This record gives sequence, C-alpha cells and structure tokens, in this order.
Amino acid sequence: MLRHVMVAAAIAVAPMMSVVPDAAAFCGFYVGKADTSLFNEASQVILARDGRRTTLSMMNDYKGALTDFALVVPVPVVLRRDQVKVIEKKTFDRLDAYSAPRLAEYFDRDPCEPEVMMSATPGGATRGRRVSDGLGVKVEDSFSVGEYDIVLLSAKESDGLEAWLVQNGYRIPQGAAPALRPYILQGMKFFVAKVNLAAQAKSGAQFLRPLQFTYESEKFMLPMRLGMINASGPQDLIVYVLSREGRVESTNYRTVKLPANMTLPTYLRDGKQFTDFYKTMFDQQARRENYKAVFTEYFWDMSWCDPCAADPLSREELVAAGVSWLPEGSGVPPTQGRRPPPPTGASPVMLTRLHVRYTRDSFPEDLAFQETKDRQNFQARYVLQHPWRGSPDKCKAAADYLKSVRDRQDREAKALANLTGWDVNDIRRRQSRAPMVTPR
Repeated sequence: MLRHVMVAAAIAVAPMMSVVPDAAAFCGFYVGKADTSLFNEASQVILARDGRRTTLSMMNDYKGALTDFALVVPVPVVLRRDQVKVIEKKTFDRLDAYSAPRLAEYFDRDPCEPEVMMSATPGGATRGRRVSDGLGVKVEDSFSVGEYDIVLLSAKESDGLEAWLVQNGYRIPQGAAPALRPYILQGMKFFVAKVNLAAQAKSGAQFLRPLQFTYESEKFMLPMRLGMINASGPQDLIVYVLSREGRVESTNYRTVKLPANMTLPTYLRDGKQFTDFYKTMFDQQARRENYKAVFTEYFWDMSWCDPCAADPLSREELVAAGVSWLPEGSGVPPTQGRRPPPPTGASPVMLTRLHVRYTRDSFPEDLAFQETKDRQNFQARYVLQHPWRGSPDKCKAAADYLKSVRDRQDREAKALANLTGWDVNDIRRRQSRAPMVTPR
C-alpha cells in the first residue's frame, strides 16, 4: 500500500502603547492564555541545544489513516538507535502552558485611600548498510522505536532518493526532488519514519506520540523547506528552544519581539474576545513583516518565574524535553506563583519561544539559529487595568482620578485598534458596555 509522505523537518512533513509600571508587573494574576490551540494548523518543535549537541523533538500533527503516514527529516548525521526515542505529548503541553502569551489583570486602588508603596523585583531492528542499485541511495541503518519503524538513508541524487521512496511504497508529493536536492548537496542524511501498526495498537495511544532524536553537529538549524511542498497558504510553527546561556534568535531571518506589556480594554477579559484579539494581532504583525520574520513570544530563565502562568517544569520534565546539562537535584519544583531568581552557580535552562508564520516564498531558506548573550526576560503579556468604581464625590482626588481613567481608556482603545485594525469607535462602544469586575 502506498503511503503519503509527510515530508518535513521542523514540522510534521512600534505601536501606540500604554506601558505598565514596573511595580504593577508583579502583583496581578492571569485570566487567559493564547496557547497553541488558537492556531489549529500550528506545528510544534522542541530544540534543546548545548554546544554541538542538539535534541530535536517533533509533534506530529498528522491527520489521516496511519497506513498512509510517513515522516522524512533531513539530519546532519546518521542516527543510532540509542539516539532516537518517543516522548509524551505532555512535554509539549507543559512548555506551551508555561510560555503561552497571556492576559494579566489588575485593579486600581481607591484614590481616596493613602497610597501604599510597593517594591518589585525586576524582572526491534536490523542493522546493515544496503545500497539500492542504480539509485545512489544507501540504507545506513534501520530500527524500531515505540510505534515507529525507522530507516536512515543517504543519497547521491534527489531523483534517486525520490525514486527509492516511491519504489518502497511511499507516495511522494509533487516537487519533492527539487526540495530534497539542497540537503543532498549539504551531505545531510534522511530520517524516514512510518507507523508500525501492531506496535501502535499494543501501545494503546490514540495519537502518534512525538519523536525525539539527538545528534552532534556544528549546525544549529531547523530544516523546514520540505514542509512547504504541499502548503496551500501560510503555515504556523511554534519552536521552544531550550539553551544554557541566553535568548535564541534566527541568524538568517529577522527576529522581532511581539508588541507586549501594554494595557488594553477590559472587555478582552472574555475568553473569546482575547482569542480574537491575539489571533488578529498576530496576523497583523505577520502581514506587516510580509511573513518574513521570526517572532519572540517568550524568553525566561526557567530556574525561576515571576509570576508563573503555569507550574515550572521539574528537572525530570526538562530532561524529557532534551536538556542534558542539569546536575542531579537541580530544577524548579512544581509550585505555582512567584519564584526568586536562581542562586549564583545554578545551572539555568533558558526558554525561548519563537512563533513563525511563513509561506513557500517568504521563507526560501531553513531556519538557522544562534544563542545570544541577551538574558533580558520577555513575555507577550497584555494587561487589563480595571478602574475603581466609586463616586467622584468621595474625595477631591476621586474626580481627578476618574478623568485620568477616561484618558487611559482612550489610549487603550487606540492601542487595540492599532494592533488589530479594528474600528476604534466600535472598540469604544464595547468599552462602555464592559461589565464591572470585582477584585478576587
């Protein structure tokens, strides 16, 4: 039976703002998050990088008959059986929850009460080498891992590799050979996985578990061109990069931080409204960059968090994600809330969350990365500042306060319109109908 090949690699084949004061940034709580569920077709990848060592974990978003599934990934070296494993989907879920763009909520104090000063802390297998005569394709190794049967290939010609895959029961999408050629010219190998139906049934899993492999290479990159062969429009890719020293950015595409840390109208507190906002905002930013930018959604030292949108990952969870440099006993215990900065000498894990929306034309090259020395924390966080609802006659300061609220709400409406392209007058009408929210 022919198998549809999921040919992929990283994927399963200054606006107007109202800046939140530093003191306010650490006294609120989260009321919503823009996790990957907002982007139905988003592929997810985890990259753990330390020196020349890369551990790549890929979430399969394949939908269809398992008999038709296959995955082709260019890799720098021939992988051994002990370098490949399957991991649980919850590893991706944990990183997503921890780093997702979020909505924070704060409440103005009573202007008639004395101000209290706040302080803030800144922030089973057969081995052998077999050559397919006349095609220039060599089977470097083959083995099984979990529910996957895996073959490692090298090739001299892209046409020969395409022919080998077809002859061995894989249905290749049109245009595969030209897409394969650049990787062959670079001397890269090909990791090919298909589902072992008996092993899948025995596992009891209702979906294909993520694949993870580790290798040594100077190349710090994510092959993604193959994933564009069947693309009919813009694609979304979320990359969680775990590193030792600092923020990770692309070296061959512009890396920009999303607009963040601004106050927006309080009616966005409704979950659907926040979902609509974030999807529209991201779409606007991607269009403004002509789908040629890599967006930073989150960067933080995972030894601590302030505040925590979700439980920090434990040492065991970080190791499962591919982190290899943590000593025994390190890591952050799963405790919700504010955590202090790590002590001197700690072994940090830096998490960079990157979001790419791309087309076949806008991303002609694979993503290449570098780890920078930047350690300035960043999160795509949007703030709701609920006004005090008292009477202007309560004290002299109340009237001045309520005027400042009207001015602030006007800035919030303009900021939201600028980020989304929505009509500012419609935003103002929604503001006027926003329900009163009581502090928790």
